[in-house]
Amino acid sequence: MMKFTKQNFFFLIGGMIIYVVDIGVDFWVASRYFCQGQYSWSILILCFRGLSSLMTQIFSYEWFKNDCKGTDTGKLKLVLLVHLFHCGIFIRYWFALKYGCQVAFKRTSSRDASEADSSSLIQKQAIDAVTDINMLRVFKTFLETTPQLFLQIYILMEHSKPHFYQYAAIIMSFCGISLSMVDYQISLRKSLPDKDEFHVLSKFMYLFYKLLTITSWMLSISLITVLSVRISVILLIFLWICGFTWTLKQHTTFCKSKKMEYLYRTVVGIILIFSFFNIKERRTKVCISIYYAIHTVVTIGILFVYMFWKPYIIKEIYFTIVSILTISSLVLGIIFLVAYYSCFHPTTYCRPQACSDEVDGVAGQKDRVKTGRFQNFLRQ
Repeated sequence: MMKFTKQNFFFLIGGMIIYVVDIGVDFWVASRYFCQGQYSWSILILCFRGLSSLMTQIFSYEWFKNDCKGTDTGKLKLVLLVHLFHCGIFIRYWFALKYGCQVAFKRTSSRDASEADSSSLIQKQAIDAVTDINMLRVFKTFLETTPQLFLQIYILMEHSKPHFYQYAAIIMSFCGISLSMVDYQISLRKSLPDKDEFHVLSKFMYLFYKLLTITSWMLSISLITVLSVRISVILLIFLWICGFTWTLKQHTTFCKSKKMEYLYRTVVGIILIFSFFNIKERRTKVCISIYYAIHTVVTIGILFVYMFWKPYIIKEIYFTIVSILTISSLVLGIIFLVAYYSCFHPTTYCRPQACSDEVDGVAGQKDRVKTGRFQNFLRQ
């Protein structure tokens, strides 16, 4: 059985600290822009923060409601009140730390059967609590952290006088994306019935694949935004429509209500703008190849647009540096992607019979391994 260790406990504390610091940095950067009269940038940062917080509160409360059916309604009302003040994730951190502390620092003395069963139950509660946190942090990463990274890169390109707080925002964005992606992948591995252990080398391969491809894409979108904000907005909306349409065609079953399912698909459409995630129990080779082939074509297309639209810009040193970083990070990211999927990716997500073409039909439902909601969440 998967275990919650002392290392998991300390990483959980570190994740909570980074989460709080990230909030503080966002408000600090927004206040600095506001004091400088850059109201639009300040409002954008607060909008990213507000949107991600709103989505995480909605999904967090919905999961609490699903998990607490038949329990004290007064307790559920208190949970709702906390979520209305946008503090829902801190309840989840409290439960995760509570259960995690009990199992990570318990004494290894001999126990009878009932104590062993109780310990196993607390282990499951701790892992479930951490898993829910990691799912919510994936939402935050692509609704707030990644757009924040894109905005700060764009501002640095557009204005040649960077400030310390801009670098602080970029560093916190990279830290947030890194921690969220690795923790998410660890939770995914633990949720799989036939999983491979997520070794250190696997973590680095996955982390570099994600960070490099996301960085290349952020640089590309920033370049086209510097050229034309209107074209950038149109491109992002078009990519969201494509991602949302693809999600609709997958007939996802993550949420219990139709309204929440459509909200989930809307959020997934936004996530797919920035990075690839699979949303069904099926092989991803074709989908991920098409996804990153499109990103490569768009990235090269943006560089060619600069050459023909504003050829004088290519003589600027910043354009040369950004172009080299964009292409190199894309190439390295794809190399790490191929290496990860070739050598370190778990090949078995479910039982052989559950991986058939009928997995999403009635027959597939009969054979599917009974698991938590994470099994219907985003995959890699």
